[in-house]
Amino acid sequence: MFTGNGIKIFTGTSHPELAEIITRRLGVSLGKADVTKSGVGETHVRITESVREDDVYIINTGCGEINTALMEVCIMIHACKIASAKRITAVLPLFPYARQDKKDKSRAPITAKLVANMLQKSGCDHVITMDLHASQIQGFFDVPVDKWLYAEPSAIQYIRTNFDLSDIVIVSPDAGGAKRATSMADRLGVDFALFHKERKKANEVSRMVLVGHVKGKIAVLVDDMADTCGTLCLAAQHLSEAGASKVYAMVTHGILSGNALKNVEQSALEKLIVTNTLPQAENVARCEKIEVIDIGNVLAEVIRRSHYGESVSKLFDEVPY
Repeated sequence: MFTGNGIKIFTGTSHPELAEIITRRLGVSLGKADVTKSGVGETHVRITESVREDDVYIINTGCGEINTALMEVCIMIHACKIASAKRITAVLPLFPYARQDKKDKSRAPITAKLVANMLQKSGCDHVITMDLHASQIQGFFDVPVDKWLYAEPSAIQYIRTNFDLSDIVIVSPDAGGAKRATSMADRLGVDFALFHKERKKANEVSRMVLVGHVKGKIAVLVDDMADTCGTLCLAAQHLSEAGASKVYAMVTHGILSGNALKNVEQSALEKLIVTNTLPQAENVARCEKIEVIDIGNVLAEVIRRSHYGESVSKLFDEVPY
């Protein structure tokens, strides 16, 4: 039984709704902290309750004013560190700057490494994140990183509940996501297909080639994140032209920037299913095709297991109840 003794959970301003879901699931109250911004744009943080010798979890996600969210986490970590917290864990459902994970051009920065350094220098002892865009980011840290938290069990549960598996084919929108898609297809016992895509520039796909058979099937596109949704919408069009009876898309991080909602609304997609690693209430209100899966229970169970020193590997395959 979770008593909540010795644990404090705080949140920044990026996703307080998720923090409320997590604390409600755990049966503890959200920690008291004042997080404000001054007239010149500086972030001010004051922890208004004792954290001495406590196990502290700070929840913020990489969305909206992402630089503000990142600074909030770093300052809150530092504030708890110098207030004698026993251990400090950063809970970042969407890791900031995760797509800037390598030096892909001359003089390009590896910003994800910089973020890792910032978190560690602030005093972070542990990081919890979900569906890292690039696995090598965990190697940027010298502290434990629970990055093997996938939305995959929640997505599989959704598919089993809402579809007839005999009609399903899992599709990866690019070769990079093939491992994720094949893992889901194998666990569901269904067929798999993928697209080979060529880009003119970042976020702009010029050509896609389907590898696999989807005729007469319900195609489910799976990816870790959807930004402008250009790739997903183009893939949905190709799948429809290839004979798929219906096309759905499932992504962990629904960033949905720019014309994403308009693109989804006008696309061949029946639904775009996202998780609430980012706030989605406004997107749901603006687009009828958006549906949200709650992963707050997963993060809450990770925090509980982490606090008591239990293994989290069970959550790689199962959704906690």
